Amino acid sequence: MSPVASYRRLFSLSGPLYVLIAFLGRLPLAMSQLGTLLLVAGSTGSYGAGGASAGALAMANAAGAPVAGSLADRVGQRPVVLVQSVAGAAGLVALVVLAHLEVAWPVQAAVAAGAGLMMPQVGPLARVRWRPITRETGTEQRRLVDAAFSYEGAADEASFVLGPALVGIATALVAPAAALIAAAVLLAVFGTLFALHPTATLTRAHQPPRQAAGRLFTPALLVLVVAQLIVGTVFGSVQTATSVLATNAGVPGLTGLLHALLGVGSVAAGLCVVRLPDWFAYESRLRVFALGLLVLSTPLLLVDSLKTLAPALAVLGVTIAPYMISVFTLAERITPQSRTGAAMTALAATTGLGYAVGSSIAGRLADWGGQTPAFAVTVAAGALATLLTLAAASTLRREQDTAPVGPGTAPERPGPVTGQGSVL
Repeated sequence: MSPVASYRRLFSLSGPLYVLIAFLGRLPLAMSQLGTLLLVAGSTGSYGAGGASAGALAMANAAGAPVAGSLADRVGQRPVVLVQSVAGAAGLVALVVLAHLEVAWPVQAAVAAGAGLMMPQVGPLARVRWRPITRETGTEQRRLVDAAFSYEGAADEASFVLGPALVGIATALVAPAAALIAAAVLLAVFGTLFALHPTATLTRAHQPPRQAAGRLFTPALLVLVVAQLIVGTVFGSVQTATSVLATNAGVPGLTGLLHALLGVGSVAAGLCVVRLPDWFAYESRLRVFALGLLVLSTPLLLVDSLKTLAPALAVLGVTIAPYMISVFTLAERITPQSRTGAAMTALAATTGLGYAVGSSIAGRLADWGGQTPAFAVTVAAGALATLLTLAAASTLRREQDTAPVGPGTAPERPGPVTGQGSVL
């Protein structure tokens, strides 16, 4: 089945409306961190306060995501995402109000953390829905699930390109507050629609939690968590080093556009992953793409201008989405179906933690020596990813071979469908 045919078949099963809702539902999270930084910095006159508030939002989301994912595994996605969407949107609006009133920044940071804690991880939860959506496709299912994860990896990358761009546009045309209000509206509308969509009912485990739930943090999943921490470090270090170079060049406003080049290459490569042959196993793909991170990040050490930075970022992006798709697909395969939500959200949360680690270390090194030592963090992350995936290859292969099947791991049977087999 060709990639185009795979995606066409996949989207016919879910319905195009679901694909649109799930994509727009993940934009608020991509918009909130930069929006919070700009809003609080503008209201307090301190980028330190803005950064602390944005960091509080990101860290709270990282801490709360696995808990929400585990709860969604137990009671279903619908009630969890519905509450999160409404509460998260309210938290963003409250933050805008406090900034307008010029309340002390620690209070703003606390509210930002509350908003981050409640915001749903739509991307990881959307991944969980694809196996039950495709359950009745028989021998096609494995290929379609692989195509779904390829699409989801590209969609995540696209959201983290489009989200900050929307923040920049709203800030330039109106004010930082407009960006967060827009994020709140998107979350309230499309987060709610994501929660209420019929596919939300397909993911609930059909055994009581204590009987259905298997062990979550196996050695293989811990490897994948560290792998995601590493790629988060890549994101954080690249964005920090890019900001340093753009600022030194007198055009700090180009930071977002330059960083978006990483996402453009990543989206394109992610959509093409479905073309890879079945014999190219995912643990092997992970090793290859980890080595790609190392090899393609090394030229960043030679970058000394924006002209040389742009192509280097575009080329590096080619390995990002394929690497992440391999991680999430392996996690889905080794995790019991009744714990998939917890596994997906744990990986997403770890990416955010890695971003914080990478940006922090790169920032300190940039203060000392400029963009080159900051980019060295990116290269070091690629080296760590390569060593990790080489060392853990047998563990990943073994746990795939012994992944549990049967009660508690198989998805529920889809409910009534409409149209050409689509779930609304």
